[in-house]
Amino acid sequence: MNLPYEAELLRIFIGESDKYGHKALYEAIVEEARKRGMAGATVLRGDLGFGANSRIHTTKVLRLSEDLPVIIEIVDKPERIAAFLPDLDNMIGEGLVTLEKVNIITYRHKSS
Repeated sequence: MNLPYEAELLRIFIGESDKYGHKALYEAIVEEARKRGMAGATVLRGDLGFGANSRIHTTKVLRLSEDLPVIIEIVDKPERIAAFLPDLDNMIGEGLVTLEKVNIITYRHKSS
């Protein structure tokens, strides 16, 4: 896929235990992005964080069952990100979504 030098980074902050239907929300978001043919998505799991309710989420041994922070990053053309936002809004019950302009330096893949 050819991406312009200027694109957008969609960053979604949610909890690891958040659901969409019977599926983990982060999985549902990535699957929807893939279904739409977006350039790519990455899920990052945080070791420590807090959100709007100020409750700490951590990987410390005594708190292993805590709901860890998850960040999903998607980079694509602005119009493709804009088309995804209404559906994303319907999927997320709690969380933070940010959008910023990015400059793409390299985007390569090996042909099969």
